[in-house]
Amino acid sequence: MIRALAIVCLMPLLFSCVTYNNRIGSYYEQVLNNQYDKAYRALDQNKLLLRKRNKLLYLFEKGKMAHLLKQYDSSNLYFNEADLFIEDARTTAGDIAVGTLLNPMMETYKGEDFEKFMVHYYKSLNYLGLGKTEDAMVEARRISLRNYAQQDKAGFNTNRYSDDALALILQGIIYEQSGDMNNAFVSYRNAADVFLKNKGEWYGVSLPDQLKQDVLRTAAANGFTEDVQHYSTLLNTTYKPSATAPGGELVLFWENGLAPVKQEQSFFFALTKDGLGNFMFTDPSGSTNVPFIFDSNFNPENIKLADLRSLRVAFPKYLEQPVAYTHGTVLVNNVLYNFEQAENINDLAFATLRERFLKEMSKALSRIAIKKIAEAAARPKKDDKNKDEKEALASAIQLFSLISEKADTRNWQTLPHTILYTRIPLQTGSNQIQVTFSGPNQQTKPVNLVVEGTGRLQVQNICTLR
Repeated sequence: MIRALAIVCLMPLLFSCVTYNNRIGSYYEQVLNNQYDKAYRALDQNKLLLRKRNKLLYLFEKGKMAHLLKQYDSSNLYFNEADLFIEDARTTAGDIAVGTLLNPMMETYKGEDFEKFMVHYYKSLNYLGLGKTEDAMVEARRISLRNYAQQDKAGFNTNRYSDDALALILQGIIYEQSGDMNNAFVSYRNAADVFLKNKGEWYGVSLPDQLKQDVLRTAAANGFTEDVQHYSTLLNTTYKPSATAPGGELVLFWENGLAPVKQEQSFFFALTKDGLGNFMFTDPSGSTNVPFIFDSNFNPENIKLADLRSLRVAFPKYLEQPVAYTHGTVLVNNVLYNFEQAENINDLAFATLRERFLKEMSKALSRIAIKKIAEAAARPKKDDKNKDEKEALASAIQLFSLISEKADTRNWQTLPHTILYTRIPLQTGSNQIQVTFSGPNQQTKPVNLVVEGTGRLQVQNICTLR
């Protein structure tokens, strides 16, 4: 009876075994088909995204769809709310409880670190698209605050994601557009330093030639002769001054493809005890050892290794979404320009998940171990009365543990796979811009833009999903 009742109660968990990507499949398909208006409306009908624990994901997706629809004011309403949510997000006792008793998929989603930077990216583009330079400047300053927070989170671990180069490049562009060349130089220099301290590579991206020139150009504009010489040496390049374009310049960002989605994979461990009395989870090969994180109310003396000889833990893994286009060119005023990578979100997602593997795996294994210990404690002893009932209860706990074990497969799925950019001089008046994207299977996609040269620096973005 108890076992049957448990199965009925756990039916919602059985349904939740489907990944997050599957659960939002209809919305995701509309996005892939460039049906942004339908996708925007569909979000308000998706019961999963309307749940309180998934509020941040809902705000991410609504903000992104409004941005793609060029509804920049509406987009920033959602992204501002997302920003506040991120700032106020705290791990509550309820989150700890459901994370321990059920699985992390039931906790409030607080966002990946790189997703938080992307909120600033889209807010900045929205403000620039609306011509709200002062608001864009505020966002530029907030990028610095986000970088400081990320640096504090990474601490002294130089192998952790601690800065965001794209955010710093965009910050420099915003300052430059507003005429603040000093802060523009500082931002570009800081972005270049991110690459330099990582031997010229940053999560799958090589230091862009455009960034090298931006550092030297803004240093020269400020009269920082020593910095021009210093960074010319560090960047192994020379400053190439060019005549001021009469129509100003266009910085064109190309958002290519879609970010990876999360799936679930299983790992198997057994609990062991070392000579110092410390409990560790060890995989069958003995190559991976993960510490047991004890709850403050849990007594380690209650642990019997025989009860924890085989533990299966569900853990997320990323699945790359292949891009249709791998190269882009821009033809304007009979001159050809190439795009350079500024951020590879695909590589960044895979890398940051690896960086926190031990910490997250330790939490997951400790959660499973506590469930297994509860199951063992419920099993009847030889002389117990009501032996059948206790055995049924233990079986129900076992079934609960099996069904409720699930990886958190949520993420902001409409982020681009890669973000590239190029800087284009403009003539005064109308500029016909021909953008051509090409892929490995010889497929091409032409996009024509008309940009009015106003004498100022302008920023636009273009998106290719597939």
